[in-house]
Amino acid sequence: MSQSTISCLPVQARQARMSKAKKVLDEARETQNREIDLVDKGINSFEELPGLFNMSNITRLTLSHNKISLINPGIANLLNLEILNLSNNHLRELPVSLSSMPKLRILNVSINRLDSLPRGFGAFPVLEVLDLSYNNLNEKVLPGNFFMIETLRALYLGDNDFEYIPKGLGNLKNLQILGLRDNDLLELPREIGELTRLRELHIQNNRLQVLPPEVAQLDLLGSKSVMKMEENPWVQPIAEQYLLGISHVIEYIKTETYKIIYNRHMQSGRSGPAPPKADKSKKASRVRA
Repeated sequence: MSQSTISCLPVQARQARMSKAKKVLDEARETQNREIDLVDKGINSFEELPGLFNMSNITRLTLSHNKISLINPGIANLLNLEILNLSNNHLRELPVSLSSMPKLRILNVSINRLDSLPRGFGAFPVLEVLDLSYNNLNEKVLPGNFFMIETLRALYLGDNDFEYIPKGLGNLKNLQILGLRDNDLLELPREIGELTRLRELHIQNNRLQVLPPEVAQLDLLGSKSVMKMEENPWVQPIAEQYLLGISHVIEYIKTETYKIIYNRHMQSGRSGPAPPKADKSKKASRVRA
């Protein structure tokens, strides 16, 4: 095979990808299909999607399992978009324009390489579900208005690098599902007790030793409720109650005895040695390709 033939291969591959994507977009225009599915098409950038940002009628755009590293700010032209799925790509950052989309209800950017969020990210007017799980985020990169998304019903922050969750969490009054599993969490804010609609709490596989007593104020024992808290280095009283079941944990943290233990731990724990972090060096989100 000649050198010229080899050099043409990447160009030919890109043209083939564009041809497949263009076919999907052309068919959607012809049929007035408002839902675009471009899953696992080998797409590297939005440049391979000609005319996409002129299709202002679409309500759902699925681009998961591709190789996109950058979202064009022009995405905000899709004024009727309600669902955007960009999970399992190579995203390192998000455009500021994303949070201005007037009808966006569901945003999934999980399984990417995000280590920051744009300023003003919490300005989404109607967002209900936000999935940021399996990235490289921590409490230091959350913009100041992150917890001002009052419409949010489900927030997934699992598989990141959070050690603490800011007190602003308590502002999410409509939150029903909170996913914090597989982080480096050392504590939860007492303001979690203000999430009166919360029905699912996932805090497994962190570095938590105690729970704020306010967790007992939440309805996490109903038939449709879920609380996952395994794989944490709990203080002995909580570990013992956990062996008996979640309901025993909830009842125990209501007691005055536990509140004394909790307060002592919070006073001494912050100055004492923290449980070791898990090794995340081999996470896919750490890849620097």
